[in-house]
Amino acid sequence: MVVVSGSNSGALAQDLAEELGWDHHSLEARRFPDSEGYIRIPESAIEAVRSEPVVLVSNTFPDSGIVETLLLLEALRDVRAGNLENLKGIGPQQMDPVGPGVFVAIPYFGYSRQDKRFRPGEAISAKSIGRLLSAHCDGIIVFDLHAPVALEDMPVPVAFTSAMPEIATHLQNTVHPDFILSPDKGAIERASAVAQAIGLPFSYLEKTRIDAHTIIHKAKDLDVDGKIVAIVDDMIATGGTICKAADALRLQGAVEVHACCTHGLFTGGAIKRLMNHVNGVHATSSLANSRAVISGGPALARGVKELLAGL
Repeated sequence: MVVVSGSNSGALAQDLAEELGWDHHSLEARRFPDSEGYIRIPESAIEAVRSEPVVLVSNTFPDSGIVETLLLLEALRDVRAGNLENLKGIGPQQMDPVGPGVFVAIPYFGYSRQDKRFRPGEAISAKSIGRLLSAHCDGIIVFDLHAPVALEDMPVPVAFTSAMPEIATHLQNTVHPDFILSPDKGAIERASAVAQAIGLPFSYLEKTRIDAHTIIHKAKDLDVDGKIVAIVDDMIATGGTICKAADALRLQGAVEVHACCTHGLFTGGAIKRLMNHVNGVHATSSLANSRAVISGGPALARGVKELLAGL
C-alpha cells in the first residue's frame, strides 16, 4: 500500500509509512493568491496510487484543512477511477478503473469538541464533517478523537486509535512520574490507560462552579505530596484547565507537574501560560508544534491495521 500527504501532515505521513514499511508520496497542495486551495497528484505518483490502496494522512484543522482533505480525496478517487482528462492534453485522458481503496488517516480531527447539540438548531459539527469525509473515501482512521460517539453510524468503516501507549512510554523514560492525573472526568479513560501502562496511581479533578467566573478544581483520592505528577489529556488548547489543575497539585505538595496530550493546539499564547505553572509540556506530532516530542506514527499504524483487518 501507499501513504500520501498534502501540506499539513507530511512528517507524520512519513513516520506512518516507515512504521508500515510502505512508500510515501507527497502530493501537491498550495494556495492561490486569493487563498483558494489548489491540489494535484503529481504524474510521478499516479502509477503508485493506482497500483495499490492508498492512505491519505491529512488534518482537518484549521478549516482550510477540511477543504484540502476533501480535494485530495476526490483527486485520489478520480485517478483511481481513471478520470485523467486535462485541458493541456498531458498523458492518457482515460484509464481503466482500479476500484475502491482510498482511506484517510486524520491525526487531529477538527470540530471534534462539537460532538453534541446543546441548544435547538445547532449543527453537530463533528458528525457533519465525518459525513462529508465519508462521501469521498472508503474508510477513516482517527487519532484520539475527543468523543468517538461523534463518528458512530458513518457510512464507511471508522477505526479509532490512541497514542496513550506512546505517551506512557515517553513519560516513563523522561519524566519518571509518581502519579497520573486526569484534569477532568472527560479524560479519565485516557489518563487511566497511561497510569495502568506504567503501574502508577491515578485520580482526576472535579470541577465545581461557584459562579459565572469562578471554578474550583478538587481532587479525588489524591496523594501527591513530594511527588512528580503528569497531567494527561487528549488535547490542550488555551491551557487554562491544565494551569488550574497544576495549581491544585502544587497546593497539595506536588514537587513537579508535567502536562501531556495527544493534540497540542496551544492557542493564544498557551505555551507561555503553561510554563508559568508546569515543569514541562509534552505532545505528539498530530499537530506541528514546538512541544511535539512523541511520534504519532505508531498509533496511526495501529489504526490503519485495524481498519484494513476489518474490511
